[in-house]
Amino acid sequence: MLSDCQSRDGAPDIRGIEGRTARAGVNILLDECVPRPLRKLLANHTCRTAQEMGWKSVKNGDLLTLAEAQVDLFITSDQGLAYQENLRGRRIAIRKLSTNKLRPIEAAVAQLRDAIEKYRARVPSPRNPSVTQISG
Repeated sequence: MLSDCQSRDGAPDIRGIEGRTARAGVNILLDECVPRPLRKLLANHTCRTAQEMGWKSVKNGDLLTLAEAQVDLFITSDQGLAYQENLRGRRIAIRKLSTNKLRPIEAAVAQLRDAIEKYRARVPSPRNPSVTQISG
């Protein structure tokens, strides 16, 4: 069976790589404190939870280090993250929700999607960590 980025002769298929990237959207990690149903609201992107990644109860600094190697964007509702962790030098974008309550998040999902699309438009330029509050 061929992967999305391999041609029949085994050479890389650039169209496959581009197509896969366009379909996949942004690779997102949802923090434990974020309601899992949020992933359904971000169906155009690849969303995984910290629990699914096997990172349940991993502390913020270690979690960010693990996430940097595998995802582009970390979504959290941890209001103290920027104060608890030194984010300088991090190579992951962070979006902070103002709440972990699903209804307000659903009401502000258009704003969250816009923030993700703005991030996506910057890729593949060098990533600078940024923490942006999304009101809910």
